[in-house]
Amino acid sequence: MSLDRALELMREVFIIAATVAGPALAAALLVGLFVGVIQTATQVNEASVSFVTKLLAVAGALLIGGPWALTELIEYTRRTIGAISEVVR
Repeated sequence: MSLDRALELMREVFIIAATVAGPALAAALLVGLFVGVIQTATQVNEASVSFVTKLLAVAGALLIGGPWALTELIEYTRRTIGAISEVVR
């Protein structure tokens, strides 16, 4: 295996990880920001409110985007296992 191919596989790992984790992280970010603004406006500084809403948002994002993310991970795994023959040579 050439150095270029190894670097390509590493780059692909990071892209897949960011792609799969992105929707859940974005949901947590947006809900956390919204809840933070609401808590600041109402002066209710309860940590459990922020935690529970973020937890529900991430769970919802995973329920909606879970099948797509699983498909992406399966395809990446197939490509990587198929590339093992190149590594062994």
